[in-house]
Amino acid sequence: MRNDIDNILNKICIKLENTRARCQGTIPYLSRNGHYDNKADKSVQWSLDNGLSWWTNGFWGGLMNQGADLTGEDKFDAECQNEEEMMDSCFSSKWFYGLHHDTGFMWLPMSLYRYMRTGSKESKRRALTAAALLAARFNPAGFIRAWNEEGEDVRAGWSIIDSMMNISLLYWAGKETKDPRFIQIANIHAETVRKNFIRQDGSVCHIVVFNPETGMKEAEKGGQGYKEGSRWTRGQSWGIYGFANAYNHTGKKEFLEASTRIADSFIASIPSSYLIPVDFDQPEKPAYEDSTAAAIAASALITLSEASNKEKYKDIAERILDSLIDDRADFSPETDGILQKCTGSYHGEKDREVNFAYADFYFIEALMKLKGKYRAIW
Repeated sequence: MRNDIDNILNKICIKLENTRARCQGTIPYLSRNGHYDNKADKSVQWSLDNGLSWWTNGFWGGLMNQGADLTGEDKFDAECQNEEEMMDSCFSSKWFYGLHHDTGFMWLPMSLYRYMRTGSKESKRRALTAAALLAARFNPAGFIRAWNEEGEDVRAGWSIIDSMMNISLLYWAGKETKDPRFIQIANIHAETVRKNFIRQDGSVCHIVVFNPETGMKEAEKGGQGYKEGSRWTRGQSWGIYGFANAYNHTGKKEFLEASTRIADSFIASIPSSYLIPVDFDQPEKPAYEDSTAAAIAASALITLSEASNKEKYKDIAERILDSLIDDRADFSPETDGILQKCTGSYHGEKDREVNFAYADFYFIEALMKLKGKYRAIW
């Protein structure tokens, strides 16, 4: 793969251009049978599970930013800008009620990336607005609240491992505005996650429920993995990547040690095929895969390798990428989506072994890192 990376990136650019042309004016999330859906479809009845407040919506803009970086062509930038303008409705309409702690995922790969790439003042404003909304979810008891209430389930004390990726937006905002409050919130939250999410074996849980008044840990929940207490692989990859990012932003060795612990636990469980299951503790049958977790882990391990100065993590990342390229990548320009066998949750029926736009984003990101073309957005 390392010797063929230019050819791979060239195939990706051709595919991105064809997908962009087919999907103009939409916000893709999931591709089934080679065709993307559209989270901006106004004909779909409003719900928190559809539409503009969906947590992955920034990754389509992220893919367009990657296309612009790789090709230098303005049409990718124009599509990213168009999505930014559509997503502005989240700040001023009914979609505001669907926002959550994933404002980092939504505006970091889209607006922050575009601001870094073009210097757009509007992109900067959007990223700072998203950072302010994320900071507002901070509970002074020591954590960032994940989701809003759902029915009778208030969820005021719920926080999830994915949050470690979102706080990169806070680190950037603190440096950009020279306001330490953003960084203080990110550090307090990261320390809470370090102390409460990482198990003795180095794995991480998906959901922790805190007492919203005292900040005391009350429970763990299984979330999108096989069961409570199991090792949901995408959660492990968020942990590796999030703590490596936190170390890069702060220089705190505790965060680097946390990333390393999670990474070593993850690596010890990788199957010989280097194709990653949805959960390391799932039964042998049905053997569901999650190429999303594989792509995120690969990108995370490259960052950890550079942060720790340990080549072994990059070596594992390259083996994962080799397996994805050889066995799970569809580079055909006629279909939407690259990585196959991506899974949202083990027990889900509608999002099992499909393609996700955000899986492709991390896959491309990892390749760009190896090529030296990566823009440090996290």
